[in-house]
Amino acid sequence: MTDFAALYAERLTTPEAAAALIPSGAKVAMALGVGQPPALLKALADRAEARQVGDINLYYLLSTAIAGETVMRYELTDRIRPHSLFHGAIERKLEARAIEEGRRAVWFVPTGFQQAPRVLTQEIGVDTLLATVSPMDAEGYFSFGTNTDYALAVSQSAQRVILEVNPHMPRVFGDCRVHVSQVAALVEHAAPLLEAGKAPQQPQDRAIGALIAGLVEDGATLQMGIGALPDAVCAALHDHRDLGVHTEMLTPGLVELMKAGVVTNARKTLHPGKTVFTFSMGDRSTYEFLHENSAVEAYPVDYVNDPAVIARNDRMVSVNATLQIDLFGACCSEYLNGRQYTAAGGQLDFVRGATASKGGKSIIACHSTAAKGTASRIVARLDGPATTPRNDIHYVVTEHGAVNLKGLTDDARARALIGLAAPEFREGLEREARAMGLL
Repeated sequence: MTDFAALYAERLTTPEAAAALIPSGAKVAMALGVGQPPALLKALADRAEARQVGDINLYYLLSTAIAGETVMRYELTDRIRPHSLFHGAIERKLEARAIEEGRRAVWFVPTGFQQAPRVLTQEIGVDTLLATVSPMDAEGYFSFGTNTDYALAVSQSAQRVILEVNPHMPRVFGDCRVHVSQVAALVEHAAPLLEAGKAPQQPQDRAIGALIAGLVEDGATLQMGIGALPDAVCAALHDHRDLGVHTEMLTPGLVELMKAGVVTNARKTLHPGKTVFTFSMGDRSTYEFLHENSAVEAYPVDYVNDPAVIARNDRMVSVNATLQIDLFGACCSEYLNGRQYTAAGGQLDFVRGATASKGGKSIIACHSTAAKGTASRIVARLDGPATTPRNDIHYVVTEHGAVNLKGLTDDARARALIGLAAPEFREGLEREARAMGLL
């Protein structure tokens, strides 16, 4: 019988010694969100600051303050180059400063979330993984806990798997484990997990939430995105029964529906009885709920976000937000003011999976206006790339209503979407539609 404790002891070291294993020129995958390891990232940043290492390309989705205060500090971006597969506030701030100085500080890699494991392991060929994991179990396995997503695939192909063991990381069931024999180095660091604050809800969120809740049948399986709007949808679903969950992101709103008995997963046609997710961001109660909870299972994103897998859930309902919708029905959910704002994420994965599901519905939602009511989110033409193409769009919801665009002609689509716009913008949109030959 293998002595896993001995293997653990052999690999246990300091953050500084673990970071020293990463050579100049390495391609490093950093875990997503809550999985970002603070002690390891600080040690790597310290080495870069001392010019003991350089020419590192750092790949990741969804950076947090953990990275922003260490490896993604502006003054280090000539030695550790951030390669973002999903932008957030940290990337936007870095880019704004870099533009002022006439240089680059962030490199964006366009990809859908489901493709991230393949892009990182096969196309880019990352050689190092840095991630936070739960304590080791009796069989020698660590759980990726809140963040299976692309971490599992990278752990199976990278030359160096360097893990930060945190007793606060929940041990989660599913396909989300890495064995001590695969690990090059371990460090122990007890730190509270990063918590995501709740975005304040506006009246439009509550109106949209009620409209979407009316489209959800009892027994449906849900996917929810992030933010105030999906939270409002969850709040409006408390009168429903026997809902299921198959989602890329497990949010506090979905956890509350589980605790309330609204989500039972009893009528799911895939993984019945189980909530399925690939990453989670929430508060401490969310993470405590995940720990050794047999009703919840985590799987890699190339499984969870596979449209063919999603479609195996009957009555699948996906709910995602967008920044703009044009009069053809195409959505831009990632580009704003001429710059990359977020990324495609898993939106199209779930749009296609839910639409292909038996009795399924894909829902794209947004406020009708932006910039404090001065700009319409329903526009004649998109300002950026089409995250969800017009051929894939199904339901669109704003605070002014809900429409199913499937089967509508282009002129009928334009009229329906104009009806979802704020009243003060409808006349202008109609003029533009006529100029475009849509009406």
